[in-house]
Amino acid sequence: MHTYLSRFIDAFSIYYNRRVLALLLLGFSAGLPLMLVFSTLSFWLREAGVDRAAIGYFSWIALTYAFKWAWSPLVDRMSLPILTRFLGRRRSWMLFAQLCLVGAILGMSFSDPLENLERLALCALLLAFASATQDIVIDAFRIESAPEKMQAALAAAYQVGYRGAMIMATAGALSIAAWIAPGNEGYSLESWQTAYFVMALMMSVGIITTLCCKEPEVDTRKADDAEIELKKKFEQKYPTKVAAAFAWLYSASVVPFLDFFKRYGKSAILILLLISCYRISDIVMGIMANVFYVDMGFSKEEIAFLSKVYGLIMTLVGAGAGGILISRYGTMRILYLGALLVAVTNLLFAWQAYIGYNVPFLTFAISVDNFSAGIATAAFIAYLSSLTSSGYSATQYALLSSIMLLFPKFIAGFSGVYVDSFGYVNFFIAASLIGFPVLLLVSLVERSQAKTAQAKVADNAVVEQTTKTD
Repeated sequence: MHTYLSRFIDAFSIYYNRRVLALLLLGFSAGLPLMLVFSTLSFWLREAGVDRAAIGYFSWIALTYAFKWAWSPLVDRMSLPILTRFLGRRRSWMLFAQLCLVGAILGMSFSDPLENLERLALCALLLAFASATQDIVIDAFRIESAPEKMQAALAAAYQVGYRGAMIMATAGALSIAAWIAPGNEGYSLESWQTAYFVMALMMSVGIITTLCCKEPEVDTRKADDAEIELKKKFEQKYPTKVAAAFAWLYSASVVPFLDFFKRYGKSAILILLLISCYRISDIVMGIMANVFYVDMGFSKEEIAFLSKVYGLIMTLVGAGAGGILISRYGTMRILYLGALLVAVTNLLFAWQAYIGYNVPFLTFAISVDNFSAGIATAAFIAYLSSLTSSGYSATQYALLSSIMLLFPKFIAGFSGVYVDSFGYVNFFIAASLIGFPVLLLVSLVERSQAKTAQAKVADNAVVEQTTKTD
């Protein structure tokens, strides 16, 4: 018994690391702005009397997050004047994004949607852009701060901070607004302005963390050498300044993608296929989840507690467990386990659809499903992080994390039609079945990468032997 307890304590000790605490606080900084341009802003606008059409247009601001890969090369390769000299490339970009976030949230707090809706929209757009930029650089900072075996623990801590900040930006902001104007059934501009002002102050958590944490040591010689070589080639055709600009642009935006395919060769296609399919089972199922709860007769209070509160806790517990398991058994094994658990747990909802309204069983189903999703997410983030290379972390991770949602979201768009045609029981069985081919992909990728690694070792051995012979 003592031996098992010691092993558990040793495994859990990974969360005592200073880098894990830093990612917890940076996760809070990343999660706070998200809801301020989503549900909280929609609540404010509707209470102010803004029409639904305008509120719907505001939702387009969220598209900024979907295109963050477009400017991720700037974060990877561009130094910021003065800031980079004192803080380093990653921390300088983090601080810059956080200061922009504070300015944008303060701009929203001093706006009146009834007097100047356009200014509020511009501030919200700046908020989304700065928030997406902060996401890019924090992901790169996380990847470069620790080895692969720690990535799941860092991701778990990041998720805890992120989810906690989302609660603060929704329930917290609404509570502040209600506290400023107690018993006021009408619209109070001051209450919403105060709530957003407090949210701007909360961003100090991220700023202080950025100033106190250590800049990761990154070997950028490979990327720098590639840019120098490109500059020499371009100088044969163009003036020096033009050649330097072309070399920087090409090395920042094109080379990261070429580097990925060069490193993984034929395995790259399998890897991208795995990334695009790994989350298909839970995303397809998740689209219909709330609709299913309503159709089964569950109340708003039951759904809110079980799905949004209890389910969130189980997701974070699962992510924490995933971090411990990966540090002990490696990424690929837990990636396989997570995919298996997610596919199997969808069958619980098929049984829920069969028995109908039953709170105890729904509690069990959500607990197991969200715990499994937490493990799978932690493993997947660790795996994506391991695929990036030094000097191109921000660009490659931004692209890979965008790819992971495209195909599942497209397939999920047909989920409502499938439910109408075949019912919930068949839908959840199908959502489970489409997750099992992912297990084959994980196995194929693991074998392919192992063969590639063996081939590289053999090639290096031949080169070394030839050198000795010469």
